[in-house]
Amino acid sequence: MAGLLGKKIGMTSVFSADGINIPCTVLQVGPCVITQVKTIEKDGYNALQLSFDESKEKNTPKPLLGHFKKANTSPKRFVRELKAFEGEYKLGDVLTAEIFNEDNFVDVTGISKGKGFQGVVKRHGFSGVGGQTHGQHNRLRAPGSLGASSFPSRVLKGMRMAGRTGNKTVKMINMQIVKLIPEQNILVVKGSVPGPKGSYIIVEK
Repeated sequence: MAGLLGKKIGMTSVFSADGINIPCTVLQVGPCVITQVKTIEKDGYNALQLSFDESKEKNTPKPLLGHFKKANTSPKRFVRELKAFEGEYKLGDVLTAEIFNEDNFVDVTGISKGKGFQGVVKRHGFSGVGGQTHGQHNRLRAPGSLGASSFPSRVLKGMRMAGRTGNKTVKMINMQIVKLIPEQNILVVKGSVPGPKGSYIIVEK
């Protein structure tokens, strides 16, 4: 879907006309430079490659420097492809938050906060095994049984266990745009968006 690349600024809250306090996330979307135009004739599908956020030349590989030079733009940090754009676009065009309206609903994709290696209580919401009395102190947050011992004599696939938590791509769908400030490329959406402050996100119509 048509959209823009951006960055999560942080969270705030706004009051509705009914006086209800609505938690919101502030996003900076754009300006995004078109660094490649893909067509069915040449690439087998239609898409636009967008780039966002300035980067230093010394931190950019030489092949990418040439790629950005073709689009007549400076090096960028975040580059992604998006489909389903309507209208004609050419290399080097700049897209801003003006492609959105306040009555739009958007999908926001980001990478969730990484929590590291966590146990089953934090990772899956287990309640733990046993009580906290009668000498039971060392197995309070244990997962309990992992399956039958006689058959099939192995742990089944998909068993909820301890492991690395977070740091995954998460897509929040149908988020309502509460406020749009096009001159600053600011988008305020209802609810929370995955990822820490300053993390990159993709906003699609």
